[in-house]
Amino acid sequence: MKRVFPYLVLAASFTLAASAAYYSVFGLSKLFSSQSLAIIILAGSLESAKLITASYLHRYWTKISMFIKTYMMIAVLVLMSITSLGIYGFLVSAYQDTAYKLENLNSVTDALAIKKSRFESQVVKLNHESESVNKNIDNLTSALANNVIRYTDVKGNQVVRTSNENRKAYESQLQLSSTRLETLNVQESILNDSITAIDMRILDLKTNSKVAAEVGPLKYIAKITGSSMDAVVNWLIILLIIVFDPLAIILLISANKAFEINLTPTTAEVKIDTTPIEKPVINNNKPIETDTKPKTKVPDILSYWHTKKNK
Repeated sequence: MKRVFPYLVLAASFTLAASAAYYSVFGLSKLFSSQSLAIIILAGSLESAKLITASYLHRYWTKISMFIKTYMMIAVLVLMSITSLGIYGFLVSAYQDTAYKLENLNSVTDALAIKKSRFESQVVKLNHESESVNKNIDNLTSALANNVIRYTDVKGNQVVRTSNENRKAYESQLQLSSTRLETLNVQESILNDSITAIDMRILDLKTNSKVAAEVGPLKYIAKITGSSMDAVVNWLIILLIIVFDPLAIILLISANKAFEINLTPTTAEVKIDTTPIEKPVINNNKPIETDTKPKTKVPDILSYWHTKKNK
């Protein structure tokens, strides 16, 4: 695992760097759409040069001049800023597509809401008219029930009788009021059905639309933070930029460091010969004899062959 881990760090670095390069290159190509192919080639070469420059600075930091160090560091920082700008442009452009679809969805729901409000106001008017017609029907019914004429005849008797003229008038007005009330009820029912259909249409747009599903979490975060959805998206993109390209550079430097650590032997891996050296016994009376001739040791198989030949 110790030898594999640097490769994992290097793979993570290249993955992040490749993703950042993709977003940056296509983001910059959208900023300069008239020469998109040239911008893609330019930005791609700069992205690869940025990684190589960062690795070179780490490896040869102590061996290059201060001028080269300064220039390369500034170049890497500027390229990181350009990459971040390209990523920001790419993500903002992607969000704008969703924002336009969301704006279109909101326009449709707003139009339906206005239509619903107009229907509701008509229902309120119908309710008021229905109440008035109901009161009129009650009054006509009461008048029809009390349609009597009281008078005293020539003999002095109290006479009570109904008025045919009043009865016909009350019945005619009652018939008209009842017909009008039925018409009002039918119109109110139609309007209520239309309002229900609009509510179902708005609910369907808000729940089953792909755009609504995409921006659902953003709307929830915006509601919690009390900010607009555009502000939430802007801060989210900034956070992604902070940890995107810089992390790729740091991981690349860390991978180089890990490879250096693996290539440097540790004290446990270095074998030190601790066998004590035998000191020669020095006799003060006799000089130490040294044999200047090199001693050679004949392999056992050669010794065996010479012995056998002499016999």
